[in-house]
Amino acid sequence: MRALMCKEHGPAEKLVIEEVADPSAGPGEVVIDIKAAGLNFPDVLTIQGLYQAKNTFPFTPGVEASGVISSVGEGVSSVALGDRVIASMMGGAFAEKAVASAHTVVAMPDSMGFPTGAGLTTTYSTSYHALKQRANLQSGETLLVLGAAGGVGLSAVELGRLMGAHVIAAASTDEKLETTRAFGADACINYTKEDLKTRVKELTGKKGADVVYDPVGGDYCEQALRATNWDGRYLVIGFASGNIPRIPLNLPLLKGSHIVGVFWGAWAARNPQGHRKNFGELLDLFVEGRIKPLVSETYALDNYLDAFNCLTERRAKGKVIFTFE
Repeated sequence: MRALMCKEHGPAEKLVIEEVADPSAGPGEVVIDIKAAGLNFPDVLTIQGLYQAKNTFPFTPGVEASGVISSVGEGVSSVALGDRVIASMMGGAFAEKAVASAHTVVAMPDSMGFPTGAGLTTTYSTSYHALKQRANLQSGETLLVLGAAGGVGLSAVELGRLMGAHVIAAASTDEKLETTRAFGADACINYTKEDLKTRVKELTGKKGADVVYDPVGGDYCEQALRATNWDGRYLVIGFASGNIPRIPLNLPLLKGSHIVGVFWGAWAARNPQGHRKNFGELLDLFVEGRIKPLVSETYALDNYLDAFNCLTERRAKGKVIFTFE
């Protein structure tokens, strides 16, 4: 089978496609014929050696995929040969076949296509966990989403609106903001043209945002924190800007606010039952037509460099997906 291989840390230019042996399913595992795989910002960090989890060379990146079960290991009864599934894994998704633990695999709704299935797990699970468990977002509260047109940002806009929040989307271009309006944003801020703190205060009657969802980090972090309401919750999702900000700790003191870390992958590993409940609710929302994940770009594996560049240059709206069909 063909697989995208990382043999040394660095940019995507250092990746190579190689023919490797087909994987086999051990006890409690399944092999999936990959039809689509989601590209996420942590994949960029992983190949650069900057992510929390470290891999042994050589390795195939990619942690979410959809496909068809082609082999079932001993003791697996939750799925069967030929099942269409969504899978989470510790790596290996950017290949024609991949191994996954059976407990991380769920049946894909008949109405869901493979690209959508591949792009649902990381973004929507992160945002749902962030807003539901970490922020305890309440109907009527104001949610400010930074990087709102990206994969996690757009899912936060959509889910926040479903949870009854007044959603303010912030992004770097007017075109991106138009996309967020289609997913439920009530108001928009182009933070390359407007002062983020000032505009948030104007839109909230000087109160500020009750919850800030920040997958970007960098220069806008402090502005957003200064724009929180009393008892606001600032959700640290990630650092797509590449810059981990230093936060003046007098700000949460003066506002009685909370800085809340969101590490969905670690939470799901520690609380698999809670994650499966969350994900089941997300699948129900999809089947009911209440969420419509956006796949803006699809790439064949041979075009992996274009796919990574789309993400790192922050051109993506919604998800970037590898397809294998």
